[in-house]
Amino acid sequence: MSRYGRGALQTPNAHGAAAKAVVGMKIRRLQGHVGSTPARGTPAILRTLVTISVGLVGFGLSARQLQLPLIVAAGMSIAGVVTRQASAVQATLPGTRVLPDIEALLALQPLDLVVIATPNHLHCAQALLALEHGKHVVVDKPLARSTLEADRLIEAAARHDRKLAVFQNRRWDSDFLTIERIVAEDMLGPIVHFEARWDRYRPAVSDRWREQPQFGGGMLFDLGSHLIDQSLCLFGMPQWLQADVFAQRSGAIADDGFELRMGKGNLRITLGVSSIAADHALRYRIHGLKASYRKSGMDVQEAQLVAGLFPGDPAFGVEPQAQWGQLVGAGGSGEYAVSAERGRWLEFYHAMRRSIEEDAPVPVSAQQARKVLTVIEAARRSNLEGRRIDI
Repeated sequence: MSRYGRGALQTPNAHGAAAKAVVGMKIRRLQGHVGSTPARGTPAILRTLVTISVGLVGFGLSARQLQLPLIVAAGMSIAGVVTRQASAVQATLPGTRVLPDIEALLALQPLDLVVIATPNHLHCAQALLALEHGKHVVVDKPLARSTLEADRLIEAAARHDRKLAVFQNRRWDSDFLTIERIVAEDMLGPIVHFEARWDRYRPAVSDRWREQPQFGGGMLFDLGSHLIDQSLCLFGMPQWLQADVFAQRSGAIADDGFELRMGKGNLRITLGVSSIAADHALRYRIHGLKASYRKSGMDVQEAQLVAGLFPGDPAFGVEPQAQWGQLVGAGGSGEYAVSAERGRWLEFYHAMRRSIEEDAPVPVSAQQARKVLTVIEAARRSNLEGRRIDI
């Protein structure tokens, strides 16, 4: 049996030893503060008593370098990790239990929350098992591979009265939070066109599960889940869509790009991904009746976490002024930089903790994630049938 349970497969990711050592040192330092008497001047985040015990299923990039620092910074403790990468766990969290499969993890006591960061084809079965064992669950996006699987999880969470959330961290990107503010303050006027892109230049196909459709790979599930979720947060469900989902690189067997057009009244939404775009600066372009807004470059939080910056650092999530987006007045009436909101990925696990301790809403619900899957399924149908699909 594999480390994730029955039928699992994961290709380990290689990361720099120096970055892992820095992240591990900071995490160990924080865990040393949490639950103990804090020193004078210790940040409030370090003074929180641990009340939630977390099990990680998977220890790839998402679990190790993105979610783990956020979990610990939110004042939760790591009870165990399901992985074959025991040395990586011990380098980051010495003494932490390394388990062979999810069944062994679920036998641990205490265990309150299970975080699933495994290949997409395993999400449904693993989340169901954790819910049936009475655990709260966070699943890395996408929640599942279909709306049918999502419905099974939603029903199980309700039946067992457990919290079920989806790790859609890009809702707390600096640029997206800035766009939400711009829209809320009506800086552009009524929006007529929203464009979001996540292009990359990765011309060679990698030997990893994200490049293999049988494991739920492909860009529509991967980056598409983020772009669609952001669009739904801003505008709700579209009325129709038309999609081109494709594989352009030599040897690619999973989709490595897509172009998705959606409409809602007179609003047009364009979402796109390319894996072979040497010029991949554009992230957002929004046109309103009063002004337009454009933004280049990626949110800084992932790069900061990989480099070893801890979420409690004052610089975490702060976007350089040179990277701020530009607002352009109608008719060329002026152009100026719009101050960026600070990125707040940590808010996801703060909200998850409040959800468990205070019965507050989860940060991203399974019902919201199901809507993302509805759009993905419609996009695949549109691509297959070569026509516009009404939603």
